[in-house]
Amino acid sequence: MTMRASSPWAVDRGCPASCAADRGPRVPLGELARRYAALTYTLTRAAARGDRLADPRVLRGEARAALGALGVRLEAGSAERLSAGDGGVGTLVVANHISWLDAVALLAVEPVSVLAKREVGQWPVIGTLARRAGTRFIDRGGSPRQLPRTVGELARALRGGTSVLVFPQATTWCSAGGGRFRRAVFQAAADAGAPVRPVTVAYRQGGAPSAAAAFLGDEEFTASLRRVAAARGLTVRITAHAPLRGTDRRELAAAAHRSVAGPSDTAYVNRLKLSPNVHPFDPSQLMDHVIRPFRAPL
Repeated sequence: MTMRASSPWAVDRGCPASCAADRGPRVPLGELARRYAALTYTLTRAAARGDRLADPRVLRGEARAALGALGVRLEAGSAERLSAGDGGVGTLVVANHISWLDAVALLAVEPVSVLAKREVGQWPVIGTLARRAGTRFIDRGGSPRQLPRTVGELARALRGGTSVLVFPQATTWCSAGGGRFRRAVFQAAADAGAPVRPVTVAYRQGGAPSAAAAFLGDEEFTASLRRVAAARGLTVRITAHAPLRGTDRRELAAAAHRSVAGPSDTAYVNRLKLSPNVHPFDPSQLMDHVIRPFRAPL
């Protein structure tokens, strides 16, 4: 992989879109239409909540509803919380990055503040709801002079008791072990004396690893959404590993990556099967109904 050395946020380019070419089993077209209808209803309801979407209980409920609308089952195991609940200080939650669906699944476990690249805020549907949910955006292509300020703001949020979700690979890969963890965000945890919670996100179909949810390369969001909605028996598995503490960002980043890329905990005792909420309308207009209401700026 080639590297972009122009920014301190520089990352590997990630996997190409061809990694997601094997789609696995799919649902019939009628079920696909039903899922689009359910998703449109869920997103419309979430948008109508306005600033109330930032309420943790509301956000968690809507995240679960979105997964259910898409027919995606959440397996959270013993991961009832992502934050470590450590003496009033927030937790830096770090996870591998496979898909735009990662954040939805993680918020369905516990709503935390999300640190995302600026481009996410410009996506139809996702960007609108992300802004209303309180997502923090950064410019990964910006000047290196912005880095200390970004790290400082993140450290202040952690000191103030806010847990923050970060994807330190900064781009998507088709598996948990792909790419390295950038160290900058770990400096914020070290400065704030905050714990780091490594979390592994994995997708499966029929008991086998699946790339159906992978959002890779230059793929369009709508193409990725269709592949997820069409996937039969797609499961997202969230594994929260033991919290890490330290003052050296390099050691924290390396330890977190080892935890995330290692074998996942298979003791899943709390499997949540989410049922789609159906709201029928003309299937031929589904994609337009999903995206059109969110094109206008806030």
